[in-house]
Amino acid sequence: MVTTTYGQDWREGALRSARSVIEPARTLAAYDGRDIVGGASVYGRVLTVPGARTPVAGVTLVAVLPTHRRRGILTAMMRRQLTELHESGGEAIAALNAAEATIYGRFGYAAASHLARIRGDKRDMALRADADPGPGTLRLLDADRARPLLEKIHDTARLRTVGWVDRAEKYWDARLHDPEHARHGATALRFAVHSEPGGEATGYALYRSEGRTVQIVELVATTRQSYASLWRYFIDLDAHDHLTYEGAVDEPLPHLLRDPRAVRTTVVDNLWVRLVDVGRALTARRYPAGLDVVLEVEDTFCPWNTGRHHLRAEGKTVTCERTRARADLRLSAAELGAAYLGGPTLTALAAAGRVQELRPGALAAASRAFRGEREPFHVSGGAFPAF
Repeated sequence: MVTTTYGQDWREGALRSARSVIEPARTLAAYDGRDIVGGASVYGRVLTVPGARTPVAGVTLVAVLPTHRRRGILTAMMRRQLTELHESGGEAIAALNAAEATIYGRFGYAAASHLARIRGDKRDMALRADADPGPGTLRLLDADRARPLLEKIHDTARLRTVGWVDRAEKYWDARLHDPEHARHGATALRFAVHSEPGGEATGYALYRSEGRTVQIVELVATTRQSYASLWRYFIDLDAHDHLTYEGAVDEPLPHLLRDPRAVRTTVVDNLWVRLVDVGRALTARRYPAGLDVVLEVEDTFCPWNTGRHHLRAEGKTVTCERTRARADLRLSAAELGAAYLGGPTLTALAAAGRVQELRPGALAAASRAFRGEREPFHVSGGAFPAF
């Protein structure tokens, strides 16, 4: 049903990946008689949020057959999914990668992070003279030798990178699954691993080639030297004129280059976040600035969130309680979802008319407190799972 909706065919490898990660007890199916005409699934991950990590409901395999559109099936599935999360006391946050940007806003989701689609002209790319690749070395390894190193590097990086999720063994199986039909004419995956002189692995890149373009599928570095070293490798890679990569909006790469215009970026939405339970979600993260604000939240899709929430944050201590006190800001749960990871600011949302300031100064203070040190960025796990 899902593949029919998206104009694809299931392959055996993808089916194995789906079976390994799907949680049947949290998978919904919509029926027309005996026929399945819609579905949606949730699986649990751990998401890095500002100053903390928290469980997140990863939403995937959402589809309704074209023959059964505009009958309220998707709305019913989304409502039941969120209601069950709330009533079970499950994850306070749901997240997904949206196939279309216009679908999920009506269910209270909002784009909380963006990514930069980068295309570089290698003929014009050169590191600055003061770039420091360090004394480490790069090795090309096969998948079996590379995997334990990749897992360790990724786990170190994701603990401090807002928007990243944990990647258990079954998700690594999906990430490294590399059937020929899914390469679209490109080569098999290559694995470049960076190690320090003492042997500690501190960076890696997964990549493939298509013609004279190198496609960087994933690049992870835990030190600035390993980051520079990996990019030097790709800049120096022979027989390629261009490279492509999907990275963070504030990717350091342009600042490493003598000519920043050698890379061009297109920014698109990345991870969509939905606060299932506002109070629990807001206390799951930390805030870099002290905050004492009363939020008047509107949530027509998840009415249990509607009302006033008194959010107080000081260092590692965060509380959020229901209150009858006068509100400082008025907004919907979607705006809180957009700002949750520290990306889009409440100030920007207010400029678009989506947040209303009720007490002078409250907007600027809350916007500073929600903001992250860097732009959030989500690394997906491959073709499946989608989140």
